[in-house]
Amino acid sequence: MKNDFVSKGRSVSDLKIHLVLTTKYRRKAITGEMLQRLHVILEDLLIKWDCKLVEFNGESDHVHVLFQYHPDLQLSTLVGNIKSTTSRRLRQEFTEHLSHFYTKDVFWNGSYFVASCGGVTISTLKQYIESQDRPESGNSDARRLANAPLSSTNIAD
Repeated sequence: MKNDFVSKGRSVSDLKIHLVLTTKYRRKAITGEMLQRLHVILEDLLIKWDCKLVEFNGESDHVHVLFQYHPDLQLSTLVGNIKSTTSRRLRQEFTEHLSHFYTKDVFWNGSYFVASCGGVTISTLKQYIESQDRPESGNSDARRLANAPLSSTNIAD
């Protein structure tokens, strides 16, 4: 990422954010297909906000997003939009799968983690995100839960 500066108005910046979103109750609801779809949704959404997706990956209960943004954006507003848009789109596109985990229109936990990238190199952070234990396509855990009766023993809070 050398010379990856953003020039806008009277400022030039290189601000990168590491965002972590967790599923509601840390339920292992994210499949490989959902992760692929989420990647596309995030990329499109960040372009609309004049941002750039640098790296994305996740596991069955959380995702890591590394993106570049300009300082004229209010970060909390952007994160709120990311959470609401991705939650709505995933719930629309994976309704049947998510109905086994949630009875209400929820997906993300109410909180999030965000850190500016300066303590480690971007390449180190990218390697960490790439090394996440990504669920395989056709995850059998979701199918097992879908066929099991809904009880507190098979849904972890």
